[in-house]
Amino acid sequence: METGMIINEESISSKIYLIRGIKVMLDKDLAEIYGVKPIRLREQVKRNIDRFPNHFMFQLSQEETDFMVSQNAIPSRKHLGGSLPYVFSEHGILMLANVLKSDQAITMSIKIIEVFIKIRELVLSNKDILLKLERLETIITGHDNEIQSIFTLIKQLITEKNKPREPIGFKLNAKTWV
Repeated sequence: METGMIINEESISSKIYLIRGIKVMLDKDLAEIYGVKPIRLREQVKRNIDRFPNHFMFQLSQEETDFMVSQNAIPSRKHLGGSLPYVFSEHGILMLANVLKSDQAITMSIKIIEVFIKIRELVLSNKDILLKLERLETIITGHDNEIQSIFTLIKQLITEKNKPREPIGFKLNAKTWV
């Protein structure tokens, strides 16, 4: 494996998937980032399985794997190494770095955790924007009736304009001059 590999935030975030409502990374991608072979990564996990509860790591089902391949998240089943992949949550990634104990694993896990934090912050800021949009929508919806009544009044004024009106100004009455 290439140990001097430069990984940026964008390439890390492109390897994060949402599965079962949890943001996770594939074992193969983590092995590549950590500079180890995927089989070595799985061996270390099996040796330390008590450190990886279900919310830290789980194996994808056949259906989940097929879905990822069909959505082009994974180019093909061969890309996975012929077996159902394991995926790691943010906490599992941190634990994995502790199990692997290499400098690159520790450095890269810190980078990965920082990306997870940025994604979380982005989601939270988007929630604030969505809440503000919902408030605006309720305000606008409330104004819809008012705007409709304004249009109704304008239509009434236009139709009244077309009715003949009595002229305004000084009027001479023939009886008053007699």
